[in-house]
Amino acid sequence: MAPDKQSSPPSRILVVDDEITIQKFLRSILSSEGFTLQIADNGVAALTATAMFKPDLVLLDLGLPDMDGIEVIRRMREWSTVPIIVLSVREREDDKVLALDAGADDYLSKPFGMAELLARIRVALRRVVQTAEPLFKSGELEVDLASRRVALRGADMALTPTEYDILRLLVSYAGKVVTLNQILKQVWGDAYIDQPQVLRVNISNLRHKLEPDPSRPRYIITEPGVGYKLRIID
Repeated sequence: MAPDKQSSPPSRILVVDDEITIQKFLRSILSSEGFTLQIADNGVAALTATAMFKPDLVLLDLGLPDMDGIEVIRRMREWSTVPIIVLSVREREDDKVLALDAGADDYLSKPFGMAELLARIRVALRRVVQTAEPLFKSGELEVDLASRRVALRGADMALTPTEYDILRLLVSYAGKVVTLNQILKQVWGDAYIDQPQVLRVNISNLRHKLEPDPSRPRYIITEPGVGYKLRIID
């Protein structure tokens, strides 16, 4: 669904890519969807445009002429929480983990389908609205961050403190992949960075409590080799 042009101002998207063909392609498609675009062709211009243009979302290529996109993400995260979706030809899991650990919200490998990109843009923009509220809803799942209440189809769910801490973290980044290292560090501390099995066990327990079919999860989605994502369902 494109932004509502009548009832609300169009979302602003900053495209950071030095390829002219990509710039023109994204400008044509995203403008037709009702977004307002700004283009930056290097890292310094991207940081300046983020401060001046104040985008609602950034689409960032990693292969920039003046600095690596990972460094751009790190610098942005020093002062901005704007959602960042990486668009890159780099397909290795290590590259995805680096970008997500640095603070990117999502990662899409080139070439990509426009329908998928638009879907991920909608999720990222929706996440900003969702996580601004203390009551999170996704499908039949409700998490009240103020009261630490978790409910499924209206029935309260009993979670262990560790299970709740994991779920709360995923809610805070709903729609975004949270890396294994990020979860281990924030829930258990630095000593558990090299112990992903403890996380897998707790994720399995959470799924058995929250998922209609734990073998085909609806809410807690695995990004193989990278981490987990809490899916936003209307």
